[in-house]
Amino acid sequence: MAPKKVYSICGMCSVRCPIQVEVENDDVVFIQGNPHDSGMAGGLCPRGAAGVALLRDPERPQYPLIRVGKRGEGKWRRATYDEALDYVAEKLSAIKKQHGAKSILWSDRGGPFADLHKAFMRGIGSPNYCNHDASCARNVMHAAKSVMGYGRKGVAYDLRNSKHIVLQTRNIFEAINVKEVNGALDSLKNGGKLTVIDIRANVSSTKANNFFMIRPGTDYAFNLAVINCLLSNNWYNKKFASEYIHDLDVLADFVAPYTPEWAEGETGIPAAKLVAFAKELKTAAPAVLWHPGWMVSRYTNSFYVCRSIYIINALLGSIGAKGGLPLINKPKDFGRKGLKAFSDLFPKPEDKRVDGAGWKLKHIDGGPGLINKSIEAIETGDPYPIKAYIAHRHDPLHALPDPERQREILDKLDLLVSTTFSWSDTAWFADVVLPLSTYLERESPLATKNGLKPYFFRRARAVTPRYETRSEWEILGGIAKRMGFPELSFETAEDMWNYQLTDTGMSIEDFDATGEVPVTDTAKYRSFEELSFPTPSGKIEMHCQKLEDMGFESLPAYTPPSEVPEGAFRLTFGRCALHTQGHTLNNPMLNEQMPINPVWINSSKAREMGIADGDEVYLVNGEYRSKTIAYVTEFIHPEAVFVVHGFGHRLPPESRSSQGIADQELMIGGLDKIDHAGGGVALQEHFIRIEKSSAS
Repeated sequence: MAPKKVYSICGMCSVRCPIQVEVENDDVVFIQGNPHDSGMAGGLCPRGAAGVALLRDPERPQYPLIRVGKRGEGKWRRATYDEALDYVAEKLSAIKKQHGAKSILWSDRGGPFADLHKAFMRGIGSPNYCNHDASCARNVMHAAKSVMGYGRKGVAYDLRNSKHIVLQTRNIFEAINVKEVNGALDSLKNGGKLTVIDIRANVSSTKANNFFMIRPGTDYAFNLAVINCLLSNNWYNKKFASEYIHDLDVLADFVAPYTPEWAEGETGIPAAKLVAFAKELKTAAPAVLWHPGWMVSRYTNSFYVCRSIYIINALLGSIGAKGGLPLINKPKDFGRKGLKAFSDLFPKPEDKRVDGAGWKLKHIDGGPGLINKSIEAIETGDPYPIKAYIAHRHDPLHALPDPERQREILDKLDLLVSTTFSWSDTAWFADVVLPLSTYLERESPLATKNGLKPYFFRRARAVTPRYETRSEWEILGGIAKRMGFPELSFETAEDMWNYQLTDTGMSIEDFDATGEVPVTDTAKYRSFEELSFPTPSGKIEMHCQKLEDMGFESLPAYTPPSEVPEGAFRLTFGRCALHTQGHTLNNPMLNEQMPINPVWINSSKAREMGIADGDEVYLVNGEYRSKTIAYVTEFIHPEAVFVVHGFGHRLPPESRSSQGIADQELMIGGLDKIDHAGGGVALQEHFIRIEKSSAS
């Protein structure tokens, strides 16, 4: 078979970078970033490069499985795909008939292809589509809406043109989005500055002009002091504030007590350094990009941290500005028709969401809702029972805290289905495993990337599936047809794409040359006069009435973080460049590079405990006790320890993923620790102890 190049979309993490796959004899020879996409510059992260190892891994699910033993016992029977789809459709239909369509729950990892998933749930008649964002970006989404009226994706991150980038709850150089990395590097190359605010010296901090090692849980104090500094010194953008900020006087009165000197006592950051930093922001404004965060499900006040970041961007005039957070464009802004939505095939379900989002919790966006609240409803039956749950490429047992309690709850289900291309804790506990083809073996729906230069893109199948696996459109279409809504059942990927391209003036062949179809060749920035905000006042709001109506203050007083118990540490976690949460731990290439997640311990604390770098240690909370290796360093705050998330799988089908700490196991009672204003789970409000192994 002749060599060929296939333009597609990576699936090794949630970023979904555009890629070029070189194929020969129906096998992948090389993967790189799409060279026709200027933001990629042909680059790819280590995870993306290891996609070929995922493709060839014989330890991934190879064929459908139906449980025959107890949940989690690992007793299965092999099924054909048609048999498995029949089984799932019959079970869902019976549950729908007995308990109503609303008793069926879905969760996924969000992203550009989720319209198909939402349409599937609409076809069933259930309002309960969720994604994973309760453990990721719900707080920043709701913070954005409370300030700008737009969601977090209503603005772009113009890193390349920024004169000063601020990273707080965002680690660009480890939680890698290749385009963002390239944009940030271009900014630095052109003389831009970088500031990192974190509890440890991450990789991003090694490239920073300013690094503030902040006391865990005090980010809100730091940000309030920055706001105080900007206002009290008249370092804010008066033109922007006059035109587009509502209730600035309310903000000024509120932050008056929160001086840099006060913040020093809370955060540990010297007042003089904070003032100097604020002055640097004033100098670079409006081309300042204080990133509002990515994984912000950290503390019980993380929503307000995100909200304060948007407020700071507004004070600097960065919202809407080149080099800051310009408003995004959609195809319609260039006179182009967008892709036809699958959701248009079905009416919106009339039932209210089980998690309360949008009705009981009026300040919570009803789109992806709150998966933690939905899981809670499985246990309580309030406001109605959930009987079936489809976890699509989502592993709540690894992503959410306290998996033992989760298992007790999930065991109440009549049906738990996992669609996945790699083993997960949730798949091992499921009733049915529907193996998904890897991203190199499957097509996905066409999608749109909105931004300064919006474009349409396609994930194309690069090679034939190696095992009895299917694409999500095949899986969902097969169930839909069996359940009586065949509108979502397409015979081929081309049929699916042609539906989406209805009235767009585009054809499937338009994607062949580069995998992308641009809407414009030139980035479009809104002029100052063109800015608008869908808030009640039409401006950026310091006071959010929707929050106030729900009993939450728009500008709450700062509350210090919980004290760390004697002899304990605050557990923190994050990402690295080599792994994506839990699904890459068994990847042969990546596991070889990083088979275990060492625990970062402050040098002074380690000396007190007699722990040396490289010693074996146990992290302990309650009955959970797991071993790893100590990484002793001065570059982490003494109150905290840090581990990379995603380790500690103990699954029989996987031979490489069992080492290290599963941080969620240490979060006992964590399903009840919530940032109620933003909806996110507070994953870093847990305290653990460290014991030195006798072997050390």
